[in-house]
Amino acid sequence: MTYGIALTYTLTPRWLALPREERNRMRATHIEPLFTRYADRVTARFFDAEAFSGSFSDFAVLETADLGAYYFLIEALRDTPLIHEGYLILGEVLLGVRDGFQTYERHLAHATATATEADA
Repeated sequence: MTYGIALTYTLTPRWLALPREERNRMRATHIEPLFTRYADRVTARFFDAEAFSGSFSDFAVLETADLGAYYFLIEALRDTPLIHEGYLILGEVLLGVRDGFQTYERHLAHATATATEADA
């Protein structure tokens, strides 16, 4: 199954107070290599939301078939200065299964076919 994860987060005033050059350096040094390390198992797209929400400033949409890789990515992210120095605060995490009902229906069809064969 493929899981979709919407991860909300807020970049703090402390982050915004940094010069853009420093923000870009930190992103290039800490964030991009981290997502590159997991890119074969977790895809990520990033969205700015501060103009549309007062609850969070940004969100990421991640997709993976490997929840363990997602978990390790988040743990590694927590080890970066963005988190432990208070530049970024993680928010709500929403998890879903892509086409879950279709996967379930295929499972039911397979289970029914297997039970019918066993009865024959």
